[in-house]
Amino acid sequence: MYALCNLAIVPLRFEPSDRSELVTQVLFGETFTILEKKEKWSRISLAADMYEGWIDNKQFTEITEDQYKKIQESAKFYCADLIDYLTGKNTLIPVSLGSDLSYLTFADINSQELTFDGTMITGIQPKTNLLQTAFLYLNAPYLWGGKTPFGIDCSGFTQMVYRLNGYYIPRDASQQAKIGEALSFIEESEVGDLAFFDNEEGNIIHVGIIMENNYIIHAHGKVRIDRLDHLGILNIDSGRHTHKLRVIKKII
Repeated sequence: MYALCNLAIVPLRFEPSDRSELVTQVLFGETFTILEKKEKWSRISLAADMYEGWIDNKQFTEITEDQYKKIQESAKFYCADLIDYLTGKNTLIPVSLGSDLSYLTFADINSQELTFDGTMITGIQPKTNLLQTAFLYLNAPYLWGGKTPFGIDCSGFTQMVYRLNGYYIPRDASQQAKIGEALSFIEESEVGDLAFFDNEEGNIIHVGIIMENNYIIHAHGKVRIDRLDHLGILNIDSGRHTHKLRVIKKII
């Protein structure tokens, strides 16, 4: 079975319960495969990154396999505004930055005849555009599992910045660290490269986007800008290192 998210921001949980941990969010227009369906909850796999979790059955709409394939094979159009809305038959649906508006062009899927008059982004953008997109999330509060300007975690931030520019990377920092080309020194990096940080056990726990002149933008308390050196992230407010640098990766 296949489905798409027809609401603004839907929680995907670790277990089939409203009290369960938020593992990520499903934004408007995202499609997924239903792996298991219960009375109130379904376990799904997101098409964009194969991330799995439990979603409330009241918060999505099922589509056919042909419709699912049609959406997957179509060009992607994403909402490029911080917040906007869709209008339809007696309907008003808010959508946030990064929502997938691709299916709106298909009359057999867009039964509500939803339309969008805001700004959209499509296709592969230059690497230099990554930082411009990242700034749209500046000061977004940290939220474990979040993917929007109203709450986002470190890897959700990097994933969404890359996705809006036409590049698809995994959801978690530990997964993102496994792709791309490792660089030996900060001086070799370019704006838009990713820096990864580990804990005392050597596990990757954090990621950020490298800026010019040894600065980094990342989600820590909020999406913020700090200094980056060979030790890690130097918080510009406290003057202390908050994360230990593990590796820098050139993804594109």
